[in-house]
Amino acid sequence: MKFPQDFKWGVATASYQIEGAVHEDGRGESIWDRFSRTPGKVLHGHTGDVACNHYHLYREDVALMKELGVNSYRFSIAWPRIYPTGKGQVNQRGLDFYKRLVEELLNSGIEPAATLYHWDLPQALEDQGGWLNRDTARYFQDYAQTMFEQLGDAVKLWITLNEPWCSAYLGYGNGVHAPGKSDPNWYLYAAHHLLLAHGLALQAFTSLNLPGEIGITLNLSPQYPASDSPQDREAARKADGFQNRWYLDPLFNGFYPQDMPEFLSVVAAKIQPGDFDLISGDLDFLGINYYSRGVVKADGRGGYQALPPAGPVTHMGWEVYPRGLYDLLLRLHEDYGPIPLYITENGAAYPDVLEQGRVHDPERTAYLEQHFAQAARAIEAGVPLKGYYVWSLLDNFEWAFGYERRFGIVYVDFETQERIVKDSGRWYQSFLKCNSKCNG
Repeated sequence: MKFPQDFKWGVATASYQIEGAVHEDGRGESIWDRFSRTPGKVLHGHTGDVACNHYHLYREDVALMKELGVNSYRFSIAWPRIYPTGKGQVNQRGLDFYKRLVEELLNSGIEPAATLYHWDLPQALEDQGGWLNRDTARYFQDYAQTMFEQLGDAVKLWITLNEPWCSAYLGYGNGVHAPGKSDPNWYLYAAHHLLLAHGLALQAFTSLNLPGEIGITLNLSPQYPASDSPQDREAARKADGFQNRWYLDPLFNGFYPQDMPEFLSVVAAKIQPGDFDLISGDLDFLGINYYSRGVVKADGRGGYQALPPAGPVTHMGWEVYPRGLYDLLLRLHEDYGPIPLYITENGAAYPDVLEQGRVHDPERTAYLEQHFAQAARAIEAGVPLKGYYVWSLLDNFEWAFGYERRFGIVYVDFETQERIVKDSGRWYQSFLKCNSKCNG
């Protein structure tokens, strides 16, 4: 595997999943605080109240990153730590935490990559409609501008939103994520306002003439037809529209996919003049979260049906399909490029067991190695891939699955907060050493 000398190799996390300290230093309530306390919403009633206690153990965690040899760390900022009610007065104590974290990273030779929104909307804004309320996008712009002004001299890589598909569909479409609302129209309203928020944050960043780069992260999944029949190919096109193009097209083409009239008729009422000019503002890069593919067939009613995985699956039930990453990267480059790309998340959950102080996770090691190989293939084919962030540094609060799904390359004992590097983490460490020698 050959990668560019200046390639960013990192790990990724998210604020609510690792920080804990939900009631400390003026932090406000988030939608995940409320949702996780709602009976039946999260497995075993788990919450992120303590999580990995990263808020207090961040120095230890940065030391782990340095030991592993990564040169970049993708983290997210908790909006409720900065603006406890989503707007108004800045909470200086919350801001100071991220300043300390960034300083620790830079002192350790690790480049910070900051995500502004990884799903933890301030509950006070949700009480006013959340992402169904267009005003939320304006409040996000204010929050984003605060972070740019406060950290823009130290953070050179910014991501506006993480996976707006999840925020919109899982939060407002089927309700399995916070805030737990379920309405097909609301999904589309939320998606539009999220994209608008991205565009407004982009506008704020550009106005400040900062030296860094800014992009957005989408969870993208190539959709394959179950057969070569016209019906199945049409089914795959529709699935691709729902999963991928509904976000890619407005960002890069300045309009929603025109072959999705049923969605267009719903969202039309929320579109205002100038929205697409903001949404399609110039990106410095596109972040990609890739975990698996979809295989679909026509359902006989003009729609599509997802088929069960054909190969081995992770603990999440997601098919392990490394080739999908190569296909996705080439498709993005050909259809929406040229634009620099980052893999901002890729990883796998397995039912890890701690035995005599070790965690043997050969499946995760194989998963990473196979996906790295496909990324190298894509680079060789001309794709401008600039970095790769493994999900995740730590086992953490895995949203509706609580603490029962482990994605980390570092094992966390949630009772004692002990960190133990898994075999996959040691493999990543060795890979980075070898890659540095071979390609340096």
